[in-house]
Amino acid sequence: MLTTIPVKIWPGGSLTDAQKRTYETEGYLVLPDLLSEAELAPAREALTQKVDEIAARMLADGVIADMLNHRPFEYRFAELFAPLTNEDFNKFASRSWRDRFPGYYRLMCNSKIIDSVESLIGPEIFSNPIYNSRPKVPKVAAGAVPWHQDKSYWPEANANPVITVWIPVVDSTSENGCLHLIPGTHTSRVYTSEIEGVTGTGYLQVSDDQVKAEAKLRQIVALPVSAGSAILFNDRLLHMSTPNLSDHVRWSIDLRYQPTDQDSMVQYGAGFLARSKRHPECVATLEDWLAMRLEHGGEPWRPPLD
Repeated sequence: MLTTIPVKIWPGGSLTDAQKRTYETEGYLVLPDLLSEAELAPAREALTQKVDEIAARMLADGVIADMLNHRPFEYRFAELFAPLTNEDFNKFASRSWRDRFPGYYRLMCNSKIIDSVESLIGPEIFSNPIYNSRPKVPKVAAGAVPWHQDKSYWPEANANPVITVWIPVVDSTSENGCLHLIPGTHTSRVYTSEIEGVTGTGYLQVSDDQVKAEAKLRQIVALPVSAGSAILFNDRLLHMSTPNLSDHVRWSIDLRYQPTDQDSMVQYGAGFLARSKRHPECVATLEDWLAMRLEHGGEPWRPPLD
């Protein structure tokens, strides 16, 4: 049986009523060119900082002879791993990163993003601890992400809706592995998932039979978008991305937001209060976020005891 997940149409925020209805019905919404190059710059700085760290480790281990600092942002990471194996990639890089670099906080607090989210869940907004920056590297198996629902990664968490805001830092194309999704599947149950056995990354996937059953009812949509665009989608929506067949990295960052009165998922890390009209004095600053405080002046996050 399908479960209808109602979405309240909030009066505030930056989305039009038509955009809100599209999100409610389809489970996703595309906001083309939401962010400018200047607004993406902090994210690029954070990604570059991470690449510097990885390249330094590779150099120290004798895996590479040159950190390629002179190469352009889009190409450098791909060229570092071009002569190496999937195992090398999984050892030094992994499929996603969740570092505490200031650039990520600045992106998560961007008013254009928060205004869009407010339209869907209201003005009391918590930034979920599960955010990721992702390097989809050419010819590396970890770049292909199988069909899945984000909710499968936190099945026990009592939070709904969780909104993913997916942002490409370079143009996302059919060639370099754009997102594909099946509209309307956010009203379906959470499917049984299993760990896929190709990439060695621990990605979860739903079975081909489950995907085929949904695809018979609803059409698969590919979503190539330009850098700085945003794709908002519900954490139950079925989606995937194809391998990168280009000569450069398809960089993306996925952020997640939810209402403040829901499970803050502290078992996964420290999120933070991103906006509050009731308690604006509690909104977390950069210093709070770096100290892993969920709100301004609060106690630092500690891993929950088993």
